[in-house]
Parts: sequence; C-alpha cells; structure tokens
Amino acid sequence: RLRLQEILAHSLSPECTPLKHEYDACFDTWFEGYLEPAIANVNTKGYPQGQKIEYSKQKKEESKYKYCVQKAVTDKG
Repeated sequence: RLRLQEILAHSLSPECTPLKHEYDACFDTWFEGYLEPAIANVNTKGYPQGQKIEYSKQKKEESKYKYCVQKAVTDKG
C-alpha cells in the first residue's frame, strides 16, 4: 500500500519529477523563512530582503515545473 508521502514525492509525469523536487525544496525553504518572522511579529508587513530573493527563486522553480506538467498533459492528449 502506497503512503501519501510516496505518492506526493512524484510528479504527474516522470520527466517532471526532478523539477517537482527542486520546486518542493525551494518552496519549503521559502515558506519556513516566511513563517518565522510572521510568527515572531504578527504585525510585520512585507518580506525581509532574503525572503524576497527566496520567493523569486521559488516562483522561477514553480514556473519551470508548471510548464513541464502542462506540456506532459498536452502531449498525452
């Protein structure tokens, strides 16, 4: 029986799995950094400079992964 973690570890399309892993790792790093100041100070607005960079990187990884999945779905028709 497959565990949820094993199912979520793979992409819809096998060729996109490495991009998914890169995106997941990048998102996790960004999200942890986002939560820390938000929890420490509920009134904090905006992102610290380092988080802006991480967010930008995360969005780039998301775009690459999203494109790969969309292409795979289109190709499988």
